[in-house]
Amino acid sequence: MNNYETVFILNPVLSEDQAKDTVDKFVKVLTSHKANIINVEQWGLRKMAYPIQKKSTGFYNLIEFTAAPETIATLETEYRRDESVMRFLTTVLDKFAVEYNSRRRKGEFNKNKKSVTKREGAEA
Repeated sequence: MNNYETVFILNPVLSEDQAKDTVDKFVKVLTSHKANIINVEQWGLRKMAYPIQKKSTGFYNLIEFTAAPETIATLETEYRRDESVMRFLTTVLDKFAVEYNSRRRKGEFNKNKKSVTKREGAEA
């Protein structure tokens, strides 16, 4: 079992409910092939760097999971069959990426750090 992460962009003409249903469909494909879903994130409607299929926005989604390598071929076939998927990318995660993702999920990188502290009695 390897660790994987897949990011896919859905067509922006879908409603929020249709986008969630599509994500659920892909999660079911993974679980039916005995994949362990670690994290599912829906980043929402975002502007893309360049147009795809004459569209400049799309619903971004991320699924992090562990599965056998044979499962990836099935998942990507389902991506290709679904008309609402504009782009997808599935990557294998090494141990450093797995550690980074677990720290990111815990929110360790979102903390505001105060690099400049105000000195007492000093006025500029």
